[in-house]
Amino acid sequence: MKDALEQATSGGGKVSRDWGAIAPAVLVFALLALGPLAAEAYGGAYLTSLLMRMMLLAIAAISLDLLIGQGGMVSFGHAAFIGLGAYVAGIMITEGAADLAMILPMAIVASTVFAVVTGAISLRTSGVYFIMITLAFGQMLFFTASSLSAYGGDDGLTLWERSTVFGFDLLSSNVTLYYLILVTLIGAYALVGALVGSRFGRVLRAAKENPTRVEALGFSVFSYRLTAYVIAGVMAGVAGVLMANQAEFVSPSTLAWQRSGELIIMVVLGGMGLRNGALLGAVALVALEETLSSITHDWRLIFGPLLVLTVLYAKTGLAGVADAWVARLWRRA
Repeated sequence: MKDALEQATSGGGKVSRDWGAIAPAVLVFALLALGPLAAEAYGGAYLTSLLMRMMLLAIAAISLDLLIGQGGMVSFGHAAFIGLGAYVAGIMITEGAADLAMILPMAIVASTVFAVVTGAISLRTSGVYFIMITLAFGQMLFFTASSLSAYGGDDGLTLWERSTVFGFDLLSSNVTLYYLILVTLIGAYALVGALVGSRFGRVLRAAKENPTRVEALGFSVFSYRLTAYVIAGVMAGVAGVLMANQAEFVSPSTLAWQRSGELIIMVVLGGMGLRNGALLGAVALVALEETLSSITHDWRLIFGPLLVLTVLYAKTGLAGVADAWVARLWRRA
């Protein structure tokens, strides 16, 4: 059975257990760990905020890559989970239930319920139909958030305080929040890496290539895909909770389809299905956006052709290029 699954996944998605496979991610994490020190020397609070935003989007992109890169499920409504987590945090803080020990479980439950319900319906379809139905569910949640007049409606919800942690006001410090986000990012990266390397990941990749054969081997493709959908949704929901605390503001725009499209671009830019792809894609996109927008207001006119060139000439994305460099260094060592 194992041989059959490996044959079904031939041609892509193989996960290396080498240390070299995670070297780019380790380097990124090390540089991010130095972020607050660099902020003191160069960018102040703005640089810290930018790096936190980069890490939060990386968490969401990593969760989306579990769907796209491993399962072949292109979701155009993934931002709905970020917004759901953000609104759970925003509403609970506004209502006086500001402790993270209460907010996180509630966000996880809300994300799980939404993922189970929408995933059970969406996964009855495939291809462009799956894309459209996830988009529809995402927009449904977007318009629901826009109609919450008690919590800001279209104008969004301003938070006058951050979450407490078991009663202690730890997250009022940007540095503490920064490292909490970094630890969450590392945890998300490690979790998805473990899932991809497990039998669960092998079945998911095999179903992407040949679902009929996987069903014939006795695996429920629907169950595996739904499980992946729920895990990805919960991870994005947790990112939303942290995003609400980081920005101290929650807006319906967090759930919009444009944010979902941005996450897909991160996955494609980094390299779909590659261990470091979503992480490098998120870092690169935020860095490019910041750099190009400082040069010209019409930075998308520059970014668009760059993305097209990446898709045409670096089909494995930034992670594929990084893996090739690491492999070359390992051969020389």
